[in-house]
Amino acid sequence: MYSDFKLLARYNSWVNIRLYECAEQLSDEQRREDRGAFFKSVFATLNHIAVGDLLWMRQFATHPAAFSSLQGIDNYPKPTSLDYIPYTSWEDLKQARQQLDQILESFASEITEAQSREPFTYKSIRGFSSTRTFGSLVLHMFNHQTHHRGQVSTLLTQFGLETPAMDLPHICEELTA
Repeated sequence: MYSDFKLLARYNSWVNIRLYECAEQLSDEQRREDRGAFFKSVFATLNHIAVGDLLWMRQFATHPAAFSSLQGIDNYPKPTSLDYIPYTSWEDLKQARQQLDQILESFASEITEAQSREPFTYKSIRGFSSTRTFGSLVLHMFNHQTHHRGQVSTLLTQFGLETPAMDLPHICEELTA
């Protein structure tokens, strides 16, 4: 599983670029419009994805391996809830997304096979402790992004936009071309 983390991180960056470019076609008012989604709007859902990344990277920064890619994560906002909006402007959110994606690509390249199989204890935002294999938690972080990007894709489609192809095989084709 650990060898797939680099692919998932690269995919994450690739698809975020495409999705944000699509969302750029909307006005700021449209991006913030409550469309009845779980996190209400395109803007809030994209912020939620960043919140998830920030929460998980803060957890992963406590790993005994002391991943160098995560050393600066404390310089980023510290989410206090799952619907927290750490980036209040579209430009700040876009810039943060690019930075977080770069960190995730570096982080994914640092994880070893042995580390991916180790137990890792983390604390949820609600304060509950749990232990899982480190690799399954990293995989969950990437899956969380995919889940919510699907919601954003639906919201963009509701605005009449043609969303970009976001399937994993598309980046595999680009990487081997």
